[in-house]
Amino acid sequence: MEVAAGAMGPVIRKLGELLVGEYNLEKRVKKGVKSLLTELEMMHAVLCKVGEVPSDQLEHSVRIWAGKVRDLSCDMEDAVDDFLVRVDEGSSSKPTNMRNRVKKFLKKTTKLFGKGKALHQICDAIEEAQDLAKELADLRKRYELDMHSTSNGATVDPRVLALHKDVGELVGVDRTRDELIKTLICEDGSSKEQLKTISVVGVGGLGKTTLIKAVYEKIKAQFDCVAFVPVGQNPDIKKVFKDLLYCLDNGKFSDIHNTTRDENLLIKQIRDYLVNKRYLIVIDDIWEEEIWRCINCALYKNKLSSRVITTTRNVSVSEACLSSSDDMIHKMKPLSDEDSQILFHRRIFQSEEKCPEDLQAVSREILKKCGGVPLAIITIASLLVSNQRIKQKEEWIHVHNSMGRGVTQGGIVKDMKRILSLSYYDLPPHLKPCLLYLSIFPEDYEIQRDWLIWRWLAEGFIQCDKEETRLFEIGRSYFNELINRSLIQPAQINEEGTVVTCRIHDMVLDLVCSLSSDEKFISILDNAGWHAPNMQRNCRRLSLHNINAKVQNHQFDSTSLSKVRTFAVFSPITCDWLPSLSSFQFLRVLDLGNCGSYKSSSGINLKYVGNLIHLRYLGLKGADVHELPVDISKLQLLQILDIQGTRINELPASIVQLRNLICLYVYVGVKLPKGMENLTSLEVLQEVDLSSSPHIVKELSHLTEIRELKLYCDTEDVDLINMDILIDSLGNLQKLQILFVNFGVRLTDCMRESWVPPPHLHTFDSWGDMEGSFLRLPKWINSMSLPHLSSLAIFVEELQGDDLQIIGMLPALRSLHLRADRVMGTLVVRADAFPFTRFCLFDGFPTPPCLFPPGAMPRVQHLDFEVSARSIASGEVDCGMGHLPSLEYVKVDLQRENSSHDEKVTAKAWLRRAAEAHTKRPSINFY
Repeated sequence: MEVAAGAMGPVIRKLGELLVGEYNLEKRVKKGVKSLLTELEMMHAVLCKVGEVPSDQLEHSVRIWAGKVRDLSCDMEDAVDDFLVRVDEGSSSKPTNMRNRVKKFLKKTTKLFGKGKALHQICDAIEEAQDLAKELADLRKRYELDMHSTSNGATVDPRVLALHKDVGELVGVDRTRDELIKTLICEDGSSKEQLKTISVVGVGGLGKTTLIKAVYEKIKAQFDCVAFVPVGQNPDIKKVFKDLLYCLDNGKFSDIHNTTRDENLLIKQIRDYLVNKRYLIVIDDIWEEEIWRCINCALYKNKLSSRVITTTRNVSVSEACLSSSDDMIHKMKPLSDEDSQILFHRRIFQSEEKCPEDLQAVSREILKKCGGVPLAIITIASLLVSNQRIKQKEEWIHVHNSMGRGVTQGGIVKDMKRILSLSYYDLPPHLKPCLLYLSIFPEDYEIQRDWLIWRWLAEGFIQCDKEETRLFEIGRSYFNELINRSLIQPAQINEEGTVVTCRIHDMVLDLVCSLSSDEKFISILDNAGWHAPNMQRNCRRLSLHNINAKVQNHQFDSTSLSKVRTFAVFSPITCDWLPSLSSFQFLRVLDLGNCGSYKSSSGINLKYVGNLIHLRYLGLKGADVHELPVDISKLQLLQILDIQGTRINELPASIVQLRNLICLYVYVGVKLPKGMENLTSLEVLQEVDLSSSPHIVKELSHLTEIRELKLYCDTEDVDLINMDILIDSLGNLQKLQILFVNFGVRLTDCMRESWVPPPHLHTFDSWGDMEGSFLRLPKWINSMSLPHLSSLAIFVEELQGDDLQIIGMLPALRSLHLRADRVMGTLVVRADAFPFTRFCLFDGFPTPPCLFPPGAMPRVQHLDFEVSARSIASGEVDCGMGHLPSLEYVKVDLQRENSSHDEKVTAKAWLRRAAEAHTKRPSINFY
């Protein structure tokens, strides 16, 4: 029901625009709009209350009423949008009779209610719904739930990242992990030659994937090639095979997802690749025996001690995975009472010993109802922490009472859905549509954080009352809050500790899809047809998943697309099967970036894209698109345009008329038109090729809203660029937070003396593929000039003795990539250096751990360094790591020049022993 309230919010806002806008409304019309606005505001207040109550606790009449209000609100918003857009469109081209336009709009709105011809009859039509709304008043007393709203400034709770950063440390995982590793690999390091398979079986939420991920990370360095591939309930088997090839060798098979190959050819490619390799392959979440048999055909049964691990919810599938007497099934068990308590308290209090005495009894009762299921424990624990504030005892008791019987042995799936729904209904109103929107993605899909936020923004889910706050930053806080509540899970955490991609657990996805279907929020079409047949007509958001040739033989009914606001494709499909863009009247989001790239002579036809006057988001990344039409300038509401990986080599000149464009993703080689300085709303601009568009150097100075910029220049074309003008332009970008530059040596070094960084610079990356370098460390790299710099990637030809200490004193530095050709003098590092740095990569010069004295790098988790094998073997260099207390991962470039084979072996052994002696026993790899 929350979606109904959410649908009314934009209508109320936009009717307000009619009143305050300069539309010269006559008195009768203005009075009617005010009356309509009052009625809608009263209904909206009731709907917000109704939205806090699980739908199965509402009377049937209430659900019907709310559903009608939702549909009504969406239709009204379409009408208002159409009116406002066309008024603006008309005002820019010819004089317009505003009074007539408003009358026409109100007449159209009246038709939506089907109750007459005049404005007052709109209110008459609403009265019936309002009468029903008044009857719902007692719901406020009957269902009192937590109404606290989250702060717009939400950050990711560090306790959540602690649970996800290293699965090997999760409660109850380490013991089982080590047992499985012993089964897979003998204790003496040897292993049986034949292929061995372990199948892990258990219901959803027990932590099968978490366990196997821990095993995988611990032993993958012992194999020639590895792959971890999710399958899911309705897999596209060709995509599974392509994912497998890409994981095995992402260099050799970098473009595999853009190829058109049948299953037999993909199977042959996989077998040919595996024939002489010792491999470790994890096939996660298999639902059907037939799918396993198909995948198993691709796994070459060599005698090189290869290993396969599968996970499934189905016992019969796990049995089908066994092919020899050495294969085994591992049955997942719920956590013990002790481990359940540790996990629960660690999520809330950071330590199992810190639970206050007055919460211990209710804590035990809640855990009984969680039944040892990790997903239930983490989700409920997250429900008891709001914006990193532990809720009061009364709220804990309320949550406990709301859990019903809790998780029972016979109905874990049903019980889990009920528990997860508590977290959904606890969400503040602005987060509910954001979570429901995740049902648009296929199962096991890895979702890019920024991409998701842009989609929320285009849908209108992100609103802000303060002009100085960027909508993207608010969206980022929404994302962080969903992470904190464990409703989405971190997938990739970057070197600074920021979550950059996420996944949604399949049990949470089941709940979200169910709620989305109930609310008619998103319609899914896949090989099985429409997931909810009643949603086929007049659906608002349509997502295509794994469409096969049989489904593609049926054309879309254009009338069923007329009200669609989002059209997204997550399936390789032929260009001629896509519906005509003329079928869409109110489209806001068009995303063709996941439809593969069936190369054709003409590509995807964007002929009518200029008619999509409501479009905010145009995603074409990787799609078979050759050009953008000139009339793209009609898309005056367009905010996000992504053409990366397409065959577009030049943007039309009309693109500079898109004054509302916030985000533009191009790619190296694309020619930009002159006049880019007109795009003054731009906040993100990537990847600009200065070689192809040298005029942009001067035009950049006008794009003062930019916060993220990526520039590229080919070494051969450096003479085309006036670096002084470029430095002046960059100097005007005072809101710049992220800057990537990939220049030749001469251009890069020009920044060393003359550039003054903007005050809030967060990331500076000049690493690049072309190894553009600074001759010396720039003077502006210091703690005074860069107080907010969190990530630095830089290549310095000549490093001075105190440069490392200067970098180490940057107060906000979390990630460092530093390369140097030579070092002048002796590098000096003090005990106060790198106080908050998590990731350090040193390349081109020796940096053994002993270079950093005790006290330095107290938080570094990943250390990548070079050292001479001979210096370690001889005892000249101490390779101890115990003074780096947070170390988890170590990579060593073992320099072998002038070193004997024995010295190399000795150096590796010493380094391994040093890692083993560390309290955290960090993993160590050599290259």
